[in-house]
Amino acid sequence: MTQHASMKPERWARFTLDQQILMIANEMNRASSLLGPEDGASLRRAYERVLRLLDLTVATQNRRGLRKELLRWRDIIAGLYVAPRADAGLHAEAFRCLLRFTPASSKQIPHLLG
Repeated sequence: MTQHASMKPERWARFTLDQQILMIANEMNRASSLLGPEDGASLRRAYERVLRLLDLTVATQNRRGLRKELLRWRDIIAGLYVAPRADAGLHAEAFRCLLRFTPASSKQIPHLLG
């Protein structure tokens, strides 16, 4: 069971979109330190947490266009999750893309990704 498995959509919906994206970004940041060959299981668990929070975000969004883009981004993370080896480049690209979803999260790019 992932760390956020007990999070209910009703509770998640109380957070702003900025907060939701930043919490997903927090999990992506944790995953950034788990890209070595010896960290495969931990990286998968990190991606599971990302996917869980993303699913909550999609489930609580009323904006169709945003849901569509979040689901496209989810496909990228799902691909990273099932990949036989960590891909640091694709992870960084996906992380940067996530941070561009909101103005507040975009401000974190220089701090997290340089």
